[in-house]
Amino acid sequence: MCNTETDIGTEELGHMEMISAILYQLTRNLTPEQIKESGFDAYFVDHTTGIYPSSASGVPFSAAYFQSKGDPITDLVEDMAAEQKARSTYDNILRLADDPDVRDVSKFLREREIVHFQRFGEGLRITQDNLNSRNFYACNPSFDKNCGRNCRRRMN
Repeated sequence: MCNTETDIGTEELGHMEMISAILYQLTRNLTPEQIKESGFDAYFVDHTTGIYPSSASGVPFSAAYFQSKGDPITDLVEDMAAEQKARSTYDNILRLADDPDVRDVSKFLREREIVHFQRFGEGLRITQDNLNSRNFYACNPSFDKNCGRNCRRRMN
């Protein structure tokens, strides 16, 4: 893993912390009536106003969200897709939120997702530039020991 990937991973954990802090600030002083009216009651019963990372539909965060195949092209494309999904989520938050503090943080986080997408895209381009162009998507030479021979046979 290169420094860019570890730096982005560390920053993403910071993003989760920022979003969690916003959620806590927005929910900590809700009255029981507001909790019921907002549909926050099911969450409140389980977690009060504590932070329990979950999707907007209530699916808890888990390591299953992390995708890795061990193939650099596959993994970089997956990373780029994750950044685009996060950017879309911030776009949706900005469509719904009117609190200036929520909007400012969401704009900042959205910008960071765009930068991450660009960095992963650069990594993908570098990876593809350094691969044998006859081997794109055919096999992974670090694991498939007969890869060179098999790829040449398929390409001819």
